[in-house]
Amino acid sequence: MKKKYSTLLAGVLLIGSLAAAGCGGSDSTAPDGLTKVTLNEVAHSIFYAPQYVAIEKGYFAEEGIDLDLVTGFGADKVMTAVLSGEADIGFMGSEASIYVYNQNPDDYIVNFAQLTQRAGNFLVAREAMPDFEWADLKGKDVLGGRKGGMPQMVFEYILKKHNLDPTTDMNIDQSIDFGSTAAAFSGGQGDFTVEFEPGASTLEKEGKGYVVASLGVDSGYVPYTAYSAKQSYLKAHPEVIQGFTNGLQKGMDYVRNHTPEEIAKVIAPQFAETDLADITTIVTRYYEQDTWKDNLIFEKKSFELLQDILAEAGELETRVPYEELVTTEFAEQAKK
Repeated sequence: MKKKYSTLLAGVLLIGSLAAAGCGGSDSTAPDGLTKVTLNEVAHSIFYAPQYVAIEKGYFAEEGIDLDLVTGFGADKVMTAVLSGEADIGFMGSEASIYVYNQNPDDYIVNFAQLTQRAGNFLVAREAMPDFEWADLKGKDVLGGRKGGMPQMVFEYILKKHNLDPTTDMNIDQSIDFGSTAAAFSGGQGDFTVEFEPGASTLEKEGKGYVVASLGVDSGYVPYTAYSAKQSYLKAHPEVIQGFTNGLQKGMDYVRNHTPEEIAKVIAPQFAETDLADITTIVTRYYEQDTWKDNLIFEKKSFELLQDILAEAGELETRVPYEELVTTEFAEQAKK
C-alpha cells in the first residue's frame, strides 16, 4: 500500500476520537429542524455539476439535510477528514478506500454512490493539433498528476492502451501541486499538460494551450469519483445516507433532463469567479462526453476495472472484495 495512506491512517487513528468529539455531524440538528451533514469534496469543480444542482435546487434540504460543503483539496485530506470524524461523507476517487482497507482499519470506508463515469481531465498542447495521436507524446515533456492519484493512473492507463511506456517514452513531471499545473504550463513548462477544468478552458481562452484529447473519452467508462462514509456511520445513520443519496439522484435527474445552458445557470452561484459563458462551455464539454451516470449505483464491473487500473499502475498490493467496500442499497432505493 502507498506510504502516504499508511502514514495518514496511523495519524488518524491516534486523533480520531478527539476529532470526532468536536464534529457537529449528523447527531446535531439545525434550527430549522434539518440534520447537519458535513460533506468533504476532493475539489470544487464543474466536473461535479449534479452535486451542485442538488445544492442550488434545494434537493438536500427537501430530504431533511442541512449540508455543510467543505473542499479538501486532495483525496488524502478528504480521507483524513472522514476517518477522523471531521466529515460525515467523503467525495473522492474510490481508490482511496481501497488503500485504507488494505491497511486493515477497524472502521473502514464504504462507497455508497458513484457520480462520474468518465475521467474529467484533458490533454492540452501548446499548439492546435487536429490530427493528434497519442504517439505524438513520444520524447515530450508532460505535466502530469500525483503518483497513485486517479488523474495520473488513468493517464498511464491510456498510454499503455496505445503501447506507450509512461516511464521511458516521455518525461512526465509529477512534482507540481494539483491546481498549479496550468500556471506552470502557461509559464513555459512542458510540451503538454493534463488539466481539469477550468484549467483547460482557461489556457485555451488565453491562447496559451489547446485541448487535443479527452482522457474521459479515451479511457472509456471509469468509476472516477464516489461518495463514501465509515461503516459505523452507515449503520448509525442509514436515513441520513438515504436522504443524501435521494437528493443527489434528483440532481442527476435534473442534469439528464436539461440542457448545458440550463445546468450552467443553476450551478453558477457555486462558481461566482467564473463567467456564465465559461461555465456553460465547461458543462457542455462534460455533457457531450457522457460524464455523469444516470443513477448512482456503483457496479461491480466498474469496481473491478478500477482495481485493474490500480494494479497496472503498481499501486495495488492486494485486490479487495467488492462486497466489502461498496453498498448499492441506498443508490438502488434512490433510483426508484
